[in-house]
Amino acid sequence: MIRSKDYFCCMIQNDFIKRETGLKLDSIQNVMKLFTEGSTIPFIARYRKELSGGLDEVEIAAIRDSGKRYDDIVARQKTILNAIEEQGKLSSDLENKIKECFDITSLEDIYLPYKQKRLTKGEKAKKLGLEPLAKMIMAQRGGDPYLMAEKFLKGDLTEVDEAISGAKDIISEWMNENATLRTRLRESFAKYARLESKLVKGKEEQAIKYKDYFEHSELLSRCPSHRFLALYRANKEGFLTLKARPEEESTLNFMERFFVKGNDDCSIIVKEACTESYKRLLRPSLENEALNNAKDRADIEAIKVFGTNLRQLLLAPPLGAKRILAIDPGFRTGCKVVCIDEAGNLLTNATIFPHAPQNESSKAQAKIGQLVQAYKIDAIAIGDGTAGRETEALIKRTKFDRDIEVYVVREDGASIYSASAIARKEFPDYDVTVRGSVSIGRRLMDPLAELVKIDPKSVGVGQYQHEVNQNALKSTLDDVVVSCVNAVGVDVNTASAELLSYVSGLSLALAENIVEHRTEIGRFNNRIELKKVKRLGEKAFEQAAGFIRIRNGENPLDNSSVHPESYSLVNKMAKKLNVRLEELIGNSDLIDSLNQNDFDVIDGYTYVDIVNELKKPGRDPRKKASVLEFDHRVKTIDDLEVGMILTGIVTNVTNFGAFVNIGIKENGLIHKSNLADVYVEDPSQFISLHEHVEVKVVEIDKGRKRIGLKKLS
Repeated sequence: MIRSKDYFCCMIQNDFIKRETGLKLDSIQNVMKLFTEGSTIPFIARYRKELSGGLDEVEIAAIRDSGKRYDDIVARQKTILNAIEEQGKLSSDLENKIKECFDITSLEDIYLPYKQKRLTKGEKAKKLGLEPLAKMIMAQRGGDPYLMAEKFLKGDLTEVDEAISGAKDIISEWMNENATLRTRLRESFAKYARLESKLVKGKEEQAIKYKDYFEHSELLSRCPSHRFLALYRANKEGFLTLKARPEEESTLNFMERFFVKGNDDCSIIVKEACTESYKRLLRPSLENEALNNAKDRADIEAIKVFGTNLRQLLLAPPLGAKRILAIDPGFRTGCKVVCIDEAGNLLTNATIFPHAPQNESSKAQAKIGQLVQAYKIDAIAIGDGTAGRETEALIKRTKFDRDIEVYVVREDGASIYSASAIARKEFPDYDVTVRGSVSIGRRLMDPLAELVKIDPKSVGVGQYQHEVNQNALKSTLDDVVVSCVNAVGVDVNTASAELLSYVSGLSLALAENIVEHRTEIGRFNNRIELKKVKRLGEKAFEQAAGFIRIRNGENPLDNSSVHPESYSLVNKMAKKLNVRLEELIGNSDLIDSLNQNDFDVIDGYTYVDIVNELKKPGRDPRKKASVLEFDHRVKTIDDLEVGMILTGIVTNVTNFGAFVNIGIKENGLIHKSNLADVYVEDPSQFISLHEHVEVKVVEIDKGRKRIGLKKLS
């Protein structure tokens, strides 16, 4: 069989992905083929398990990312090959060497001798005709290099010492361009480089928050990601200098063993070239590379933490379709109050002034009571920002004609939303204060549906998010949002265009078309009606349908994760048991009586997924919302005492611990050493965002406004 060039390219790419991911080749081949056909990660993970081998979203994303790295390397190979060919220096051996190299660092090392450079010392020396002299000295075959140099004196070159110096410059650059040496030294930097930070003179006061690092030293390889990013930020801000170098003497000794062949006068010059090459060329280059590699590793860790936190935030317990009174607290400017209905529509808004300087608490309570009664409010949401605790206390003192649950809701990102184009489009006739209050209320009702309208970087759960690679951060966070939206499913008859745009297979334009169709034609009664939406073709329908929910529709399967392509199978199951579809759904006993062998057209993965979904159709993977009561004794940091036992809610998880809201302005920190009675490597294995925790106050630093906590089991 004759294989095409594209076939062999695909095989090389798939082998590359296999080496990077450790996944099975068959799975990689099938996933890459599905990508080329326009399939999305959620769709492949949920509805093409038989082809992927049951890979999860993380593994499928790893295949995608590895495939992109391969493409980037191939593109770089082509650029390098073209550049060398234009110089007339591309031999067949060099071409093969480049084409067979799939490590980007090694590839750049191969290219380094051919790379177009500014006019270096070595290049200047070559123009003076000193390259043959450099070769003779480098050969170290005896003889007097100064006598050799006399033969090269001509024109502007009149001094022997100048000729020797030029030859040494050429040799230094040869050493710098030696790929084997660079590889060995790179390994040394990776293992033995010490990361050293020092305070920039005169910056003592401005850099006070980095006090712990004014004189700091540790192995670069041992520096945890959060500390490296802190040092990186301090360096970028001009407060600290950073160095990352192995011990110099041993490094130079290695270089000399690598190049120096004897002890004659030529060897002495080569030895001097080693020192010059290392200090002037190799050390700056490799030090910068080592710091960049450490930064990349730290970025990966920080982005991973951010992604984990974002997932937990987006999947925070929803209250559900309830009537909400939401309050954005404030002192001088008052508290902004809104009432929203079960669909998140604004019913009314008002401003109350219960706190200083107005102190109209009685009037405010009366207004809240009136609104609760008039709009049949089910729950109250209070933002956790300025005046949040005071407003919560006021509401809890207020008498209502029925039980009203009061929730404190995170405000992070509400101001971003309120000033956004999305908010202006939703509420063109209202100012940012009203929009912000609506966002707080909707966030209680359905955190996922509301938070997708906000840039993930603005939701307050990151670790040094402004220092990390922004493209990598955006890619990861986008993946998380898409994963969460599709895991929960989206009610097509109520969802915003922003939420729908994250559904597998749908773009923002298609999402807007769905909303427009819904507005003009009315609600969708079944999934098939999605095909009537403008520009929503078969492929988009295939990718999206299983993640779309239609509540109270014509077909009960439309409110489940069963894909329409499997409806006929479910109907066969019902027919096999001689029951109606409605009788089968949710009846575990009936479903368990089925045998997969009776449906030989279906694979095991799909069968298990369908059975599980039929038992609990449309199940929301999120927990139910619950009320957290803060300790009434604690209003400010001054009220804290070491040894106090408090309740709190986790607001952020980092590599070094978790931050907890205990009901005051300052969040407390549970250092990872205080998370459990065992060694904690990864705090996310012991605590999660939004978790309600009982903590003990172990340290209070009022000057630096720091609170140390210990998690109680």
